[in-house]
Amino acid sequence: MIMERKKTDCPALPPGWKKEEVIRKSGLSAGKSDVYYYSPTGKKFRSKPQLSRYLGNTVDLGCFDFRTGKMMPSKMQKNKQRLRSDNLSLSKGKPDLNTALPIRQTASIFKQPVTKVVNHPNNKVKTDLQRATEQPRQLFWEKRLKGLRSSDVSEEVLRTMDLPKGLQSIGPDSSDETLLSAIASALHMSSAPITGQTSSAAEKNPAIWLNSSQPLCRAFTVTDEDIREQELKVHQARRSLEEALMADTLARANESVRDSEDRAA
Repeated sequence: MIMERKKTDCPALPPGWKKEEVIRKSGLSAGKSDVYYYSPTGKKFRSKPQLSRYLGNTVDLGCFDFRTGKMMPSKMQKNKQRLRSDNLSLSKGKPDLNTALPIRQTASIFKQPVTKVVNHPNNKVKTDLQRATEQPRQLFWEKRLKGLRSSDVSEEVLRTMDLPKGLQSIGPDSSDETLLSAIASALHMSSAPITGQTSSAAEKNPAIWLNSSQPLCRAFTVTDEDIREQELKVHQARRSLEEALMADTLARANESVRDSEDRAA
């Protein structure tokens, strides 16, 4: 793997510290870069925690950006705000780890069953389990997912998936991105089969005939050929990931060998 190395002084750290940026020029990870720091004695550091443990209290790295090698006061302010909010949430109790979707559910406006308990053997409790457990769900709640984007660790927005032509959205202000989020949410939250809106009346008046437990799309079927095509895509993606990880491992091994040779020289 071809790599370009740039080593410069780091004024944010004590005198003698060097910052090295290694840019990969070939392979699946071409264009990516790794950042390392070297102490005046030549010791190499690959992460900010390692750097912080080595320097201890001599340098405050709270607002130090490891990738750019600069002090970022705005980053310190964000860390303080995040720490303050975390402490506030912890003071109120355990952090909220609920993965429930943003669906507004209200208390039922219908009459609930009432049980009168008296000491009589012939008394029976009458309850409506469906009415007692289910609550009205907000229609078209998927619109809350509009505009949300997934990003990687570098805060770059990930490319969205392309939906098959057989999946066609219905309902007001519907789009492919909203439909994709709705289908993913349904697969995550529901154990029932995902079939779409099976009623043809839902397209004419979705506010009345909409099945709130299904995503906002027309009814669709998944064939054996669709499953085989998806299995092939998953196999190819896993193979590409394996090749990328192998290339990255070899690159790191070669880099370690060169570092050892440099120290020996």
